[in-house]
Amino acid sequence: MAPTASSAAGAPAKAPAASAAKAAPTKAAPAKAKPVTTSYENPLAPVVPGDGTVDSCADPMILQGQDGETIDGEQVWYMYCTTDPLNDEDVDANGDPIFHRIPMNVSTDLVNWTYVGDAFPLDGGDLPAWIDPTAAFWAPEVVYSSTTDQYYLFTTVTETTAAGGGSDTCRGDGAIGVAVADSPTGPWTWSDEPVVQPRKDPGGGECSYFWTFDPDVLGDTVTDKGILYYGSYYGGMFVTDVNFTETGVTAVTETTTDDIRIAIGNRYEGSNVVEKDGYFYLFASATNCCNGALTGYSVFVGRSTSPYGPFVDKEGNSFLDANVGGTPFLTMNGNRWVGTGHNSVFVDEAGQWWTVYHAVDQEDPFYDFATGFTKRPALLDPVDWVNGWPVVNGGAGASDTKMPAPAAQEGERSRYRTQLVKPQVVGQLLDRDEFSGTTIDGDWSWAQGRVGDATVAGGVLRWEVEHTDLYVDSDTASVLVRDAPAGDYVVETKVRLTGLPDEGCCFNYAQAGLVVYEDDDNFVKLTSASIWETRQTEFAKELSPAPEGWSRYGNTVVGPPGDDWTWLRIVVERLSGSEQREAGGDTERYTAYTSQDGVTWVRGGVWTHSLGDEALIGLVSMGATDQVTSPITAEFDYVRVYGVKGGARPQP
Repeated sequence: MAPTASSAAGAPAKAPAASAAKAAPTKAAPAKAKPVTTSYENPLAPVVPGDGTVDSCADPMILQGQDGETIDGEQVWYMYCTTDPLNDEDVDANGDPIFHRIPMNVSTDLVNWTYVGDAFPLDGGDLPAWIDPTAAFWAPEVVYSSTTDQYYLFTTVTETTAAGGGSDTCRGDGAIGVAVADSPTGPWTWSDEPVVQPRKDPGGGECSYFWTFDPDVLGDTVTDKGILYYGSYYGGMFVTDVNFTETGVTAVTETTTDDIRIAIGNRYEGSNVVEKDGYFYLFASATNCCNGALTGYSVFVGRSTSPYGPFVDKEGNSFLDANVGGTPFLTMNGNRWVGTGHNSVFVDEAGQWWTVYHAVDQEDPFYDFATGFTKRPALLDPVDWVNGWPVVNGGAGASDTKMPAPAAQEGERSRYRTQLVKPQVVGQLLDRDEFSGTTIDGDWSWAQGRVGDATVAGGVLRWEVEHTDLYVDSDTASVLVRDAPAGDYVVETKVRLTGLPDEGCCFNYAQAGLVVYEDDDNFVKLTSASIWETRQTEFAKELSPAPEGWSRYGNTVVGPPGDDWTWLRIVVERLSGSEQREAGGDTERYTAYTSQDGVTWVRGGVWTHSLGDEALIGLVSMGATDQVTSPITAEFDYVRVYGVKGGARPQP
């Protein structure tokens, strides 16, 4: 997970309410008759005995217990969360949040969970010398070794010392650590050294370290050998072989420079790799994890015939390419859940696949004690496999209604049945500009009187990318607008950026594409963009006013841009009364699509907004920073507007 101001603030203020030892499951308890749980509803909210529920469980992962680990004779499942307060009331006598270091939860039905303490309570012993006392522990990953008959808890350690390969004075020198236990709820004993040490950026300063975050081990059970994935935006994601011993885990490679990169930098984090039908599937999360009600965090997937990659998306784009690959797997769908990310997938007792992940409730995005500190409850949804590729809940994404429960115990049947979401279908052509003349068509005008340097010739509109922006209070960009049709519609353009190199850093944040525009502070935007060493498609929303302390701008990403031209679509739908209630009062739904050839389209996330009937269709060409001295030019081949065929509305 990416750091936030609150979660990176340091160690918990006091010991948690419960200890790991108090509620560990017993072995071989007598079986009791118990009704089978048949349904559930998001979010999962583990009960804190005598003290509410766990309302934030970021970076969740679920592990099935070994045979013999039972509660009332039933098999136990375990869920682990990242370091955070448990709920809105989780503060000390001074009103400061209590940061629980890896909350642990148990369940026998995968629906009703109970919090049983923290993996590393403050009163649970000293940290090894290599861990800085102010470190937080993020993104837990727990596996069982059949060779040693022990459990291994991997975690991000945000701050290290010189003893761990980091620094006693630098901050952000994170590493991957591991602790060992005989039980999945501990007590946990830290290994004397990190599994992956802090990694310095050779091109950075003295205290510049790559983000060594988010461990993931292939499989829930290993022998004395395993495969470890790690990494995050800054530096990219990697894979390495590891060996398991009774006291810890060691990397096979002598240095991290020998590890294999599986994703380019500045795109992904939170890896989870699983094997199915001869393929290894990489799930990874993109964009900001923690932006309140405008969190666009989303999960993308690629696959490979090797656990070491290269991983490619459904269209064949590599996660290592500058035009970075990734097929959307889990993203916002227009209901209350946004920021659907950092997932883990598993199989229930009936063979049904599921994903657990965290999300943000747009109506309750922050802890009560700290506006701006994003609360991230755990959610659960089924995974369907369609032509070799996974989709969540039949393509509908995060559920917000009653769902069939997983099969948690041997012999239970799966109650979930796949129902694939109907595709949105483009209707008849309503309006178009093919830029076939020599001047800009009179139906276009410049918003706010800011005139861009755009010309029409040779069948394209050319517009040098401006050193301007349309972001919160930086409203300097020119916006070329025209009227939108009444009712539902699709707006589409074909665009390319010339003057960008094929790869390399940095041309931040040169971009061009579509907007649906009410004014400078209220719009939805879909652009082809240059972001550090990557080329991506950004789908963003800005609104004003917003409650004090809330974000006004949020973004996600969709499919990769093309090597030359990129096709962009925004589907605009007016919401019914019940849909508006589900969307927190917003009146429209905006769905993003991208294409590399104009034929095969990748469906992305959904922003809801209230731009109203007077919103305009627009184009932008902006974002190049002052450091970009060579000209970058946007070329638009056309703008077309279509209707939306009836009966094809998505089902959030």
